[in-house]
Amino acid sequence: MTQDIDPALVEAPYPLQQHLGFTITAWQPDYARFELPLEPFLMNRYGIAHGGVHAVMLDTVMGYCGCYTGDRDNPKLAMTLTLNVNYIGQAKGNVLIAEGRRTGGGRKTFFAEATIMDELGTKVATGTGVFRYRSTR
Repeated sequence: MTQDIDPALVEAPYPLQQHLGFTITAWQPDYARFELPLEPFLMNRYGIAHGGVHAVMLDTVMGYCGCYTGDRDNPKLAMTLTLNVNYIGQAKGNVLIAEGRRTGGGRKTFFAEATIMDELGTKVATGTGVFRYRSTR
């Protein structure tokens, strides 16, 4: 589902996103959304999504939410300075949906928050982070 994103701006997943199965389903100024179908290789020994999967999703969606430019030829990149993850519950559905929002910042850094839910609306994790813009060259 990419109805909330201009197809011309959809980036090919970087190798880790591709390996895990991420898809970007929305991206606009100060907002991004990723979806991840739960697969057996993403689970821990208890049969629930590994906490590292949640951390990667939160980190990625928050980084993207602060980097939208609307211009494929003028990308903006960021690197994570801090990442805080709160594990709230376990998914009952089959797809994790991460939504990130830029909450503030300036010319060199920005702040973001994110939530992960499943497709049934079960809140799974939240996070906050601080990101630094970096050069694209």
